Amino acid sequence: MREYDVVALGELLIDFTENGESNQGNPLFEANPGGAPCNVLAMLATLGHKTAFIGKVGKDFFGEQLKRAITEVGIDAKFLCMDEEVHTTLAMIHTDFDGDRDFSFYRNPGADMMLREDEIPEGLLKNTKLFHFGTLSMTHEGVRAATKKALVLAKEAGALISFDPNLRPPLWRSLEDAKQQVLSGLKYCDILKISDNEIQWLTGKKDYTEGILWIKERFDISLILVSMGREGSRAYYQEKMVEVKPFIQKNTIETTGAGDTFCGCVLHYICDHGLDHLSEENLSEMLTFANAAAALITTKKGALRVMPSVEEICSLVSK
Repeated sequence: MREYDVVALGELLIDFTENGESNQGNPLFEANPGGAPCNVLAMLATLGHKTAFIGKVGKDFFGEQLKRAITEVGIDAKFLCMDEEVHTTLAMIHTDFDGDRDFSFYRNPGADMMLREDEIPEGLLKNTKLFHFGTLSMTHEGVRAATKKALVLAKEAGALISFDPNLRPPLWRSLEDAKQQVLSGLKYCDILKISDNEIQWLTGKKDYTEGILWIKERFDISLILVSMGREGSRAYYQEKMVEVKPFIQKNTIETTGAGDTFCGCVLHYICDHGLDHLSEENLSEMLTFANAAAALITTKKGALRVMPSVEEICSLVSK
């Protein structure tokens, strides 16, 4: 019996999100805890799973804030490293009128990219059912080596591997470098969560199904989830394709964390049901629950600390 349901590795940072203007007309920003892998874990922890995070923050005010935040939401923080010399990574998020976002990162360097191979907890990776990662921990050589080590250990231990590329172009030396690292990540994963624009960028295919076929021809991935924003989501599993419409909310504030919330709910379903013999009904149930949770998070500022409860999600599904 493994102690942890899901372990994730990657970035934990401060998302500065816009929150009105000062009396002088200057933009005000709220310092929200963020980072895609921890958002995924926060959703899982809210749904009752035992989770742990591997990553690095600065030994500074923001690093301490982040450590407190993930502990408060139920993520095991004992494997979080704190860098004495490099500050916690910061992201400034500008939100457009329709909820879409533009990111500016303060990360040259940032503590999250300083994680080393020798800081990877081998025992933890042999003690989890599922390991989740993204590509922000693959942008630079040192943390890339740490990520690959964690992947190998988790795979050898028989854990399911979940991957969300979560492309952030400003953080890469080139998009070609990003593409090579995404492709290397696809070699390991059993579950892929990818956005509509990421499929088109990676495969060169405008049609999502054609893009998924391009991926399937090259990689043995059991379950592929496509998040399509206002168009809903799809699941590709064996020969099946299931699409579920979104739950559009009139009071949407921003989309930060929506994809991570969706991903967390998918992993919750897999933790409970496994990855074998999923029917179209299973896939539809999984996507409906995940779409509802993602819709709810768009009505809140930040994500990590405000994940929706089972009751909130089920209430929206039943409407």
